Amino acid sequence: MTLGEGFQEPWQLRAAFARSLSDMYGREVPAYTTLLEVSHEVNADVVRARGADAERLGSIDRVTAERHGAIRVGTPAELQQVARVFGAMGMHPVGFYDLRDASSSSVPVISTAFRPIDRAELARNPFRVFTSMLVPSDRRFFSADLQARLENFLQARTLFGPELLALADRAEADGGLEADDAAQFLRLATAAFELGREPVDQAWYRELEAVSAVAADIGGVPTTHINHLTPRVLDIDDLYARMEARGITMIDAIQGPPLWEGPDVLLRQTSFRALAEPRTFRTPDGQVVQDSLRVRFGEVEARGIALTREGRARYDAAVVEGATPEVWRRTFPDSEAGLVEQGLGYFTYEVSDDGSVTREPIVYEDFLPRSAAGIFQSNLTEEGSKDASKAGEERDADWMAGAVGRELHDPFDLYAAQVAASRDRAASRLGVDPTHLETQGAQA
Repeated sequence: MTLGEGFQEPWQLRAAFARSLSDMYGREVPAYTTLLEVSHEVNADVVRARGADAERLGSIDRVTAERHGAIRVGTPAELQQVARVFGAMGMHPVGFYDLRDASSSSVPVISTAFRPIDRAELARNPFRVFTSMLVPSDRRFFSADLQARLENFLQARTLFGPELLALADRAEADGGLEADDAAQFLRLATAAFELGREPVDQAWYRELEAVSAVAADIGGVPTTHINHLTPRVLDIDDLYARMEARGITMIDAIQGPPLWEGPDVLLRQTSFRALAEPRTFRTPDGQVVQDSLRVRFGEVEARGIALTREGRARYDAAVVEGATPEVWRRTFPDSEAGLVEQGLGYFTYEVSDDGSVTREPIVYEDFLPRSAAGIFQSNLTEEGSKDASKAGEERDADWMAGAVGRELHDPFDLYAAQVAASRDRAASRLGVDPTHLETQGAQA
């Protein structure tokens, strides 16, 4: 990992951690390196073909460096600890995602995402980690007996050591770390998300796997690991075709909005299929044997414009209807100006040197539960079991905030605050009241 000299601020820790994880994941999952190569090829070609328009949702430097990771933990205590690690890097919990009902498969988790929330911090490095937590008390998935044994297993393990947590707490309190401590923090943090080498209890893992492969990946092993690490690409359809041409098996579809002629919004995702990775198992009679697991895959994403609550409501309705290009054309305007006029998208406003107001779209920094569950489902070898006749365990954003022990930021509020701040700045520069600032005629 590469660090600068002297005191390292949270954004520098965040950027170095993203690079360190990427290097580690590339060693563990070689197909991820292929995914990065193809992403860079596609992005370079898009920039050559589209020029400045290709960077409307972020500079090519930001897009090239951009990653989101995904991890899975088992308990509120583990979630609180990982929040301390990410807090050291200026990453805050944003949003609540319930994947239990977002898929026909058995995905018994709720999630949040840790990411920067300040616009300048996002521009420096927008690394984000989609973090899922098991819900063992949900009777649709786990019996009372299995819940008790699962919770005992989870409580007996340690995912994050005391030295890592102490360094994380100091970094968050002091606004960073000196170089030597920063290097140690990054070594320990990266190691915490490496694939475990300890033999897996075969019978226990298979029992959980019968319920859910995701549950087994969380509660069937004594460590956690990066489940996927996702680069950003400017043309995901081109990337999909190029990966297939290289002989990499992709999942069946691109999740999220369809490809169409209008503005890109929200998030489109796809991945290569989870690969069979060798793992060591301990059998019930004490033997240590070699087998394989399919739990990690290579996801890639294309990000679009953040939608307002009204825009998101339209998206959710379109998904139910089918989210085809035809449905999309009936649902959304085919231009950024249309999104503005109908109050569907978030845009910031800047005053140019000549006094004109320019409009810039806000990139969507968050996730879609149906798309996330779709990616999970597409990479499962078995559907698992889910008893829909039983009542689910109630979980919501307030519960998640209590579990993580920190404020859970609402993504809509964060985007709206960006818009308001830009209006205030523009109005101040023009010497007008923000409520009277005319932005409808702003140039794109």
